[in-house]
Amino acid sequence: MEATVVRTGTEGKTWGGGNEPLKSSYGKMMMWFFIVSDALTFSGFLAAYGFSRFKFMDSWPIADEVFNHFPFLHGVDAPMYYVALMTFILIFSSVTMVLAVDAGHQLKKGKVTFYMFLTIIGGIIFLGSQAWEWKNFINGTYGAVYTEGGNILQFIDGDGHRVALSDIAIAEASSRVEHESRNGIWYESEKSLPSYSIGEVKAGFSENSDLLIRTQVVNDEGEKIILSREESIAKLNSEAVGVVEGANLTRNEYGPPLFADFFFFITGFHGFHVFSGVVINIIIFFNVILGTYERRKNYEMVEKVGLYWHFVDLVWVFVFTFFYLV
Repeated sequence: MEATVVRTGTEGKTWGGGNEPLKSSYGKMMMWFFIVSDALTFSGFLAAYGFSRFKFMDSWPIADEVFNHFPFLHGVDAPMYYVALMTFILIFSSVTMVLAVDAGHQLKKGKVTFYMFLTIIGGIIFLGSQAWEWKNFINGTYGAVYTEGGNILQFIDGDGHRVALSDIAIAEASSRVEHESRNGIWYESEKSLPSYSIGEVKAGFSENSDLLIRTQVVNDEGEKIILSREESIAKLNSEAVGVVEGANLTRNEYGPPLFADFFFFITGFHGFHVFSGVVINIIIFFNVILGTYERRKNYEMVEKVGLYWHFVDLVWVFVFTFFYLV
């Protein structure tokens, strides 16, 4: 008795388990699987950032005021200029990677080597720039004070310009001692003390009648609310409990703690991807020099690492857009 065979019309069109599903090699398929899964991870991070920013919409820091540094231009207000330069460098490295892949298709070893080298240099410059950006973000520029509720109070002059704590605080005669495990509770130590105490800041603020307080709350025009002199003195004396300089995972001088948390986590996670890409590119670069792929008559490894590098660049475009521009 013969079995009945039901035909579905898909015979010959489904993947039969060979080495080239969807006309792509196994290695490239696995790279695409990794990219898709990693894209979902970054999407989750950016979605969480979006929800948190929406929740603290009226107190979220203004990016142009936070990322306004530029190397060798100390004291110059350059909002987003350096971040834009970093973005251009990373995108340019993606262009050189495209040229390296194209040269590999033509089996031109010299051009592959040259363009891979430019890609690696671009990645290293981006990583160095991001480390410099982190340093400025962590150290801060002006400093601020925080209240018991965790709100940030910044200082400005009569013209609306930020004023640093170093220009406000009046040094007190008494010395401050940092709590360490050897001079306090044996299992607990204090983080490094700020440059100035809250008392020194309050004393200096009272002496300078030109100073005002700017809260972290943003008005309908997108500007932070500035208190009058009387309101500033009252708020500083009644609510301010500590000094914060720069940023850490607990608090920062820019606004809500989540702002710094997301900055460190998202840009750090992306930076790790760039670092991994640079390392992989260096390995492939030396293999190209040694003629490994020339002997194979196939530069597919350059193409696979190129897919990863383009993905890293694309992710940064979204990070740059959502974190810095929007």
